[in-house]
Amino acid sequence: MVGERDERPWGSYEVLEDAGTHKVKRIEVHPGRRLSYQRHQHRAEHWFVVSGIAAVTLDGDAIELGAADAIDIPRGAAHRVANTGPDTLVFIEVQRGEYFGEDDIERLEDDFGRA
Repeated sequence: MVGERDERPWGSYEVLEDAGTHKVKRIEVHPGRRLSYQRHQHRAEHWFVVSGIAAVTLDGDAIELGAADAIDIPRGAAHRVANTGPDTLVFIEVQRGEYFGEDDIERLEDDFGRA
């Protein structure tokens, strides 16, 4: 739902757009925190870094992104993002697929016991 905001142990996200074909989120990750290592069966994602440093793991490969960098996360790919910088990491996530529910997250590893 547009305007939905959720606080997580690693930071927060806000839904900017929610349509039948896509969903757009603004995600903030606190310094030193990271999201779970996960994959999705029903969607692909595109991440655009607004500010901060993103240490991305994509199917085991490490990729560092800074402001104005972007990366595509294919459907089914194992992925995570960590904030390795001193400031809050902010990025825009565009999800494309047929289903965007939070229950499409298959956690492979999680720092907060949610795996």
